[in-house]
Amino acid sequence: MKRVLTALVLIPLVLLAVFKAPSWLFTLLVGAVALLALKEYLDLVEAYGVKPIRWLTYGYVAAAFGLASSLSTQFFSDLGNAPLLIGLFFALGSLVLMWAFVFLVVAMEADDLSKAFPSAATSGFGVFYVGLGMLAVARINYLGWYPLIFTFFAVWAGDIVAMYTGKAIGRHKMSPRISPNKTWEGAIGSLAGSVLACWLFTHSSPRVEAVVYHASNGMGPHRAAEVILFAILLNIAAQLGDLVESLIKRGANVKDSGTMLPGHGGILDRIDALLFAAPVALVLFEFVR
Repeated sequence: MKRVLTALVLIPLVLLAVFKAPSWLFTLLVGAVALLALKEYLDLVEAYGVKPIRWLTYGYVAAAFGLASSLSTQFFSDLGNAPLLIGLFFALGSLVLMWAFVFLVVAMEADDLSKAFPSAATSGFGVFYVGLGMLAVARINYLGWYPLIFTFFAVWAGDIVAMYTGKAIGRHKMSPRISPNKTWEGAIGSLAGSVLACWLFTHSSPRVEAVVYHASNGMGPHRAAEVILFAILLNIAAQLGDLVESLIKRGANVKDSGTMLPGHGGILDRIDALLFAAPVALVLFEFVR
């Protein structure tokens, strides 16, 4: 019951942010979620006996979302190719390219040098694991509401159908050492659920747009093959994301990444699939389609 009630509260809030929040605000909201998930990830790192470099990890992710939010405002749009903007990109780009160097230099200050490299590696990984996945979510929203809701449907529907299919007919374990409850039957059901949900959503998207915006921009259903292919690729990425987080939790010997969401565990538990699916969706909707 807690799981259902939490979902009934969160899903409308997410949809409200997607349809009504300006791009800069949506980016900041996604950034806040990313930082909460990052905190849970770093807690898992500590369960391995490694002390992460929290302030630097938070700083990298916060700076990325701050810049992304600023770039969606009129101020930065008016700058165009101004030297200030070019210099800012060069400085932040250098920090990104030199992330390994930065984390390793900071890790040299550790009291126990045997933990310095694991600390730098796990902390730096968190920037890309959580940060890039959630930045992709913010960027997809910039493309429009349809690609982002399509991505959500692929992830949410797959997760729900996998759970019920696995409980009902699941017999063959997918990866018992990492996630004992996952089955191949559930994975197939998840794939089918994502395809069906995305297909139904795509065909109803013109009506959704008419209701929300009181107008339609002519957004009609895309080609059937495109919808099916996108849904399959996003579902596969989502299932891999779920398994990766299960691997991290299994090594840390914990069931959930946190307790913030009643019935669901932590924030990271809820977005683990999205962290892998969102970058794939960004590539598909911005560069392939």
